[in-house]
Amino acid sequence: MNYLEIKLQGIDKDGIEKEFSLNEYKGKKVILYFYPKDNTSGCTQEACDFRDNFNRLTSKAEVIGVSPDSIKSHLKFQEKHSLNFTLLSDPEHKLAEIFGAWGEKSMYGKKYMGIIRSTFLLDENGEIIKEWKKVKVKGHVDDVLSSL
Repeated sequence: MNYLEIKLQGIDKDGIEKEFSLNEYKGKKVILYFYPKDNTSGCTQEACDFRDNFNRLTSKAEVIGVSPDSIKSHLKFQEKHSLNFTLLSDPEHKLAEIFGAWGEKSMYGKKYMGIIRSTFLLDENGEIIKEWKKVKVKGHVDDVLSSL
């Protein structure tokens, strides 16, 4: 399936729940970032970095965060940290798998499947023009900005 056609539930920048597809963003550049879990330290830092650079980013591209968390979790995350961009819920990791952001991870020697922190810059036609895999949070938003 084409990733532009996948429909996911999410919340927009105003906290309104609706169905989203990347097709809606044709004509705009998109920063699509995958993160493991709402309200964890690294994911909160990354989201707040996107939030704090929102005006610099959105003058050039839309920001969309994606995780397997529920809409309810996303709403709490968005409200707690005043996030000003769209968050999509991908509990079946449909979008994450297509982008290669779902895979084997390991913690304390235990292997498991989960989100691999990744970011993709999509052009106005929805084509991937830059990707960051296994993202380190510190300085990542600056890297994205320099690529815009």
